[in-house]
Amino acid sequence: MVSCTKCGNPNVIIKRKASGQALCKDCFIEGIEKKVIQTIKKEKFLEKGDKVLVALSGGKDSVVTLEILNTYRERRIIDLCAVTIDEGIAGYRHEGVEIAKAHAERLGIPHKVVSFKESFGIDLDEIMAHENHRGSCTYCGVFRRWIINRAAREFGASKIATGHNLDDETQAILMNYLEGNTENLAKIGPKTESNSELFTVKIKPLREIPEKEIGLYALAKGLDIHLAGCPYAQESFRMEISNILKELSKDHPTIMYSTLRGFDKIRPAIKEEFQSSFTFKNCERCGEPSSNRLCRACTFLEELGH
Repeated sequence: MVSCTKCGNPNVIIKRKASGQALCKDCFIEGIEKKVIQTIKKEKFLEKGDKVLVALSGGKDSVVTLEILNTYRERRIIDLCAVTIDEGIAGYRHEGVEIAKAHAERLGIPHKVVSFKESFGIDLDEIMAHENHRGSCTYCGVFRRWIINRAAREFGASKIATGHNLDDETQAILMNYLEGNTENLAKIGPKTESNSELFTVKIKPLREIPEKEIGLYALAKGLDIHLAGCPYAQESFRMEISNILKELSKDHPTIMYSTLRGFDKIRPAIKEEFQSSFTFKNCERCGEPSSNRLCRACTFLEELGH
């Protein structure tokens, strides 16, 4: 019988192939929280007095991000608020929105729900009905960032926290490398800052935690989470890359950690070499920061006839 390698408890809930560790529920929860706190400290994510906006979808990653950051709020180090985006995906998004609302209410955190429809006059289902659309993830990423950045300013937030996990980060690294997208590759990292004051600093507290461990943490803590996957995600390039990494991880359990570690070592050089030094002005249509006449969100809306 396998016992917890930390305390000897026989009730093990996870065996980590990468490290050989076996952990009971309490040691696993403690280990995840300690790892996230180490990341926050190492990357200097938080300063006393920060107001952090959590991009709260109701899924496991964002709920766990909110839960761990709330420990800083309880100690009066930071303040928290949250925004939930309703992309307008029939039969999918409603449950996540309700779960997000419940978590914000449970913790007493200011929270707002913003929809694609009210922000852009069109929802994702309507976009995907267009014959020559660019793919769901392309629109979703751009429109979500637009809403989150605007919500951060409305709340007076100094930081935006997203639930990006280890799987997300390694997928992004591999996707952008394979596509030769050096400009996007230069933007990947634990903290995203801009030379425009209209962009709020973004942080990723969970970037060193594997996706499956975030799900197990939520389960172990008894957190209500939205489990359904986006119906459009199956068609995406990201999903193809995700499947490749999962297959590789079966025989090489440390592959995602080594991918992230290796990238973090060369990231400063990539950033220096390839990141464009944009001069930001205001988008002529919406007023958000843009390096061109129109921001990407408004460029897409014009293409869609909106």
